[in-house]
Amino acid sequence: MTGPHQGQPTATAGVALADASAAVVLVHGRGATARSILGMAGEFDHDNVAYLAPQAARRAWYPNSFLAPVESNEPGRSSGLQRLDDLLGEAADAGLPAERVVMVGFSQGACLASEYVARNPRRYGGLAALSG
Repeated sequence: MTGPHQGQPTATAGVALADASAAVVLVHGRGATARSILGMAGEFDHDNVAYLAPQAARRAWYPNSFLAPVESNEPGRSSGLQRLDDLLGEAADAGLPAERVVMVGFSQGACLASEYVARNPRRYGGLAALSG
């Protein structure tokens, strides 16, 4: 898929994905940055964890409220969901299945992470939806 969030950078912390025993995907809220939510990684006291924070184009995953009609949040919504799927694919390629990946989102990022997990049912390391 080609969309507004494909090709955006991913901020990282912790160990390299290839060396990690687990990963945490941190999804920022509207108006924030990947770098800002990556600051949460310092609050987790775990070794051998890769922290991945994708950046949304123009600092928003989609333009309207999550309560708005789905079509009014396209293509951002679908592009954001694909971006999370791509990161889980990168983790899997590095030997970390979904059950070794925790999804953490704040505000709009919590909505996106929750929707991703709901639409892709499987065993995850966890989901934390903060103010979503």
